[in-house]
Amino acid sequence: MPKREVDLVVISDVHLGTYGCHAKELLQYLKSIRPKKLILNGDIIDIWQFSKSYWPESHMKVVRRIMKFISDGVPVYYLTGNHDEMLRKFSDLEIGSFQLTNKLVLELDGGKAWFFHGDVFDVTMQHSKWLAKLGAIGYDSLILLNSLVNWLLALLKREKMSFSKKIKARFKDAVKFINDFEHTAAELAIDQGYRFVVCGHIHQPELREIATEKGNVLYLNSGDWVENLTALEFHKGEWKIYRYQPEQFAEASEDTDLFDSEDLKSKMDVKSLLQHFCNPVLTQQKPGIPLS
Repeated sequence: MPKREVDLVVISDVHLGTYGCHAKELLQYLKSIRPKKLILNGDIIDIWQFSKSYWPESHMKVVRRIMKFISDGVPVYYLTGNHDEMLRKFSDLEIGSFQLTNKLVLELDGGKAWFFHGDVFDVTMQHSKWLAKLGAIGYDSLILLNSLVNWLLALLKREKMSFSKKIKARFKDAVKFINDFEHTAAELAIDQGYRFVVCGHIHQPELREIATEKGNVLYLNSGDWVENLTALEFHKGEWKIYRYQPEQFAEASEDTDLFDSEDLKSKMDVKSLLQHFCNPVLTQQKPGIPLS
């Protein structure tokens, strides 16, 4: 299958290292594109819930595919999120075409685009981080239960459902949080004179113009690879939300490359590095709140 040329791709909230991550689907998507720039907008690796006992081959392949983009000279920007906040101590690290940072501003289509994860707007994150971590564990458990239910529904040839989306739609506080998040990001972007503001964090893909009395801005959110399986693409001056569809890859062959056929030692080196980042999180957690 020929690869699609894309000027810029933004993905976020992949949560590698958790049961809810759709790594196989993301890998298919990454193999199908040839981006000129790639922005990883936070929560790519879930260090909060990282477990030595759970790191499937499909998760490793996503890491290697990203490494291949870097080796090919594609600029890759890793913007830190709350689940991979331990990486913030290495902010502004640059290795070849790879850059690790907390936020990013790019010139796009004659205007400035502001990229950041978005957890700075989350009051729970700022004042009750242990509660946010507990909520993350509950969310991952809900996704795992949802996967089991959807497997049973598939056997019965029934339509799949999303527990999380039903909960978000049912509770007014969840809807209000999303709206407040979007408008806060838009207002700050307008104050700074940005044309685009691009976030992640809330797992809610969106692309819409938001206007205030001070001006307007195009607000975008890349969604996630846990439930929505979405990304943002910017190509030839236009933004769009990419939504993964299994049928697009039904006839795709499993192509291999240098990074897909690495020996076991190389794989373990990368995994050991992730474990090194995770260890401080495990030692600093509050008593009685398991992270894996």
